[in-house]
Amino acid sequence: MTSSIPDLIANDPIVARNFYLEIQGDTKDKLLLQSVSGIEIELDVVPLQQNGKDGRQQHIKTLGGVLKAPDITLTRVAPLDAAADPVWKWFDLIRTKGMKAASRNEYRRNGSIILYDSSYTEVGRYNWYNGWPSKIAVDQMSTDSNEPMKETITLVIERIERIK
Repeated sequence: MTSSIPDLIANDPIVARNFYLEIQGDTKDKLLLQSVSGIEIELDVVPLQQNGKDGRQQHIKTLGGVLKAPDITLTRVAPLDAAADPVWKWFDLIRTKGMKAASRNEYRRNGSIILYDSSYTEVGRYNWYNGWPSKIAVDQMSTDSNEPMKETITLVIERIERIK
């Protein structure tokens, strides 16, 4: 006898609200986040147009030579003490010292966006490489709001991959 019950998915889906950011350096800084966007893994596409032997135009798309690197946008509650915050310290270091060609990797760091299920078991991980904060923006402030102040941080990265 065959069952009339349709096949169900074998696992629960990843819920996109259980995540945090890990920045690697001398010590691992883990940052609580409200949202993350810009996780895109995109191949470079090279379009080509040519005429075939019968004179008809052909449109061909082929793989380019590079994997495009996105900018990652992170939103979090603004820290109470920016001078003690690892992201603000990192950003200020780059802003005041600049990036010298001779020390290309001095201020670039690797990190991860780690995803958890409802039992707080790691179920996904996106590793990013050679990143640095290029922008920190504060949301609008208003006297009629009870919302905590938020910051939006833009990380410029050179590569991202999903490893789990």
